[in-house]
Amino acid sequence: MDRIYLDYAATSPTRQEVVEAMLPYFTNRFGNPSSIYSYGQETKSAIEMARAQVAKLMGATTEEIVFTCGGTEADNWALKGAIYAQKKGNHIITSQIEHHAVLESCKTLERHGFNVTYLPVDKFGFVDPADVKKSITSQTVIVSIMHANNEIGTIEPIAEISAVAREAGVLFHTDAVQTFGHIPIDVNVLGIDLLSTSAHKLYGPKGIGCLFIRKGTKLEALLNGGDQERKRRAGTEHVPGIVGFGKAAELAQQEMARETERLTDLRDKLVKGLLEQTDHIQLNGHPSTRLPNNVNVSISFIEGESMCLNLDFAGICASTGSACSSGSLEPSHVLLSIGRDHVQAHGSLRLTLGKWTTESEIETVLNTLPGIVSKLRAMSPLYKK
Repeated sequence: MDRIYLDYAATSPTRQEVVEAMLPYFTNRFGNPSSIYSYGQETKSAIEMARAQVAKLMGATTEEIVFTCGGTEADNWALKGAIYAQKKGNHIITSQIEHHAVLESCKTLERHGFNVTYLPVDKFGFVDPADVKKSITSQTVIVSIMHANNEIGTIEPIAEISAVAREAGVLFHTDAVQTFGHIPIDVNVLGIDLLSTSAHKLYGPKGIGCLFIRKGTKLEALLNGGDQERKRRAGTEHVPGIVGFGKAAELAQQEMARETERLTDLRDKLVKGLLEQTDHIQLNGHPSTRLPNNVNVSISFIEGESMCLNLDFAGICASTGSACSSGSLEPSHVLLSIGRDHVQAHGSLRLTLGKWTTESEIETVLNTLPGIVSKLRAMSPLYKK
């Protein structure tokens, strides 16, 4: 049975073109980039080419791109590196719906004596720039608001928020793991000082990402050791991963406009069908200011895990929210923050589309899910038509 994969927000398959670009750097071109002989210089050149490909996709310069092992490291580094590099200031501003990589970094910093303000969001998941402005104090070092939410897909007003931070002389960081390679990003137009990405969300390999660090931004190193990455991130570079990341970024740049249009059409078809065919259902996140591939709904009177298991039996891969918290029995912090109660939060379903999603697959989901919902509700003592 052919499976339908609708969990691209969790991870994406690595494109064949990306794999082919990476393969030589596992075998023939294996040199350490820090070596001065030709093997090393060959891989160093490949890294710099990839750095240029990644930088181009976000409007940065190559000197502002530092490769990391992924989005989590980049988020940790942005927050901890910024706060420890400051001579004064002990305050961070973030939102209640951030990815756990940001939230857990903030909690760690709180345990070390730093102060964190967790801003609320509205029913769509928007952070109000006015709330950011009111929260900034003379001790604020950095504001960190994600570009788009990984669970509900809402795209935040990043340019407005960064303008508030800049006016106050405060650094601005955004977690762009879900948006990089999927919607246009220009770090200069958006006024971003620090930006986190991860390759495996745009059909690149796992285990590689980057942190954009605007020129002149002071950041304490998170990893100490050798002089790699211009003395900012120690450790022998993951050359095949970096090369793959660069190739994935290059392909994303070429295809983004038409892929965004295609996915938006499929997303809207899926949302319309779900809302028409199912009662007691709510779309989570903003109806239109959202990622082109994200559909998140709360379906009352049943558990999201049960829906996912039944969809899996039918050959459809979906999730209840973030892959990073899939083992937790706690309801989504994002859904609770936008006003869903515990029952609604537990009944959430996230369907995220990607490069290989077809219209026929969307139709299959629309033909399959209502029957699963009816079956599960028939077993629920809470459901009444």
